Amino acid sequence: MKYIIMADGNGTRWNNYKGIPKHFIEVNGETLLQRTARLIRKYEEGAEVIITSHDPRYEIEGARRYEPKDNKIEIDRFTNELIEDDICFLYGDTYYTEPTLKEIIETPAEDILFFGNEKSIVAVKVADGELFRSHVERIKKLFLDGKISSCIGWQVYQSAEGLPISEEKTIAQGFVKVDGVTKDFNSPGDLDSFSNK
Repeated sequence: MKYIIMADGNGTRWNNYKGIPKHFIEVNGETLLQRTARLIRKYEEGAEVIITSHDPRYEIEGARRYEPKDNKIEIDRFTNELIEDDICFLYGDTYYTEPTLKEIIETPAEDILFFGNEKSIVAVKVADGELFRSHVERIKKLFLDGKISSCIGWQVYQSAEGLPISEEKTIAQGFVKVDGVTKDFNSPGDLDSFSNK
């Protein structure tokens, strides 16, 4: 399977806190990107790992960097030209526990399967690339037409599950709840609360 670690965001909420991009946060001497790539290879030998970023510093061992062609709004992180069957999107600013990443890798997806908790989506596993692309494009169009105010992974999940498109984070089918230790770092406060545990 191909794993795409999305790391081409603007980092506006992070604002170069501690002088580093949030993807370079270190936990036990290893950056989030290094940790995710290493764990993928640990649980799926021979997996292809791609990090999407325009920043040359994001070249890391065990992965190749890819510069997305289009990255204007947040939903563009699901790099359109990389969407195909049998891929998994992971977030570059997420600390994945080993059991969580193992579960993501080992859980089969019939078409599209989302992983996360009530607050955040931490992975999207795609068996049917065209189906996933259709939901991403639908949400992007609704956003650009001014019909919805946000277009992130939650809205793609809502579209895939036939739920009303909204800011509300409702979980129905097609969603695997993962442990609460897996943590995304969108702001300095996220890092501070994680570090203080």
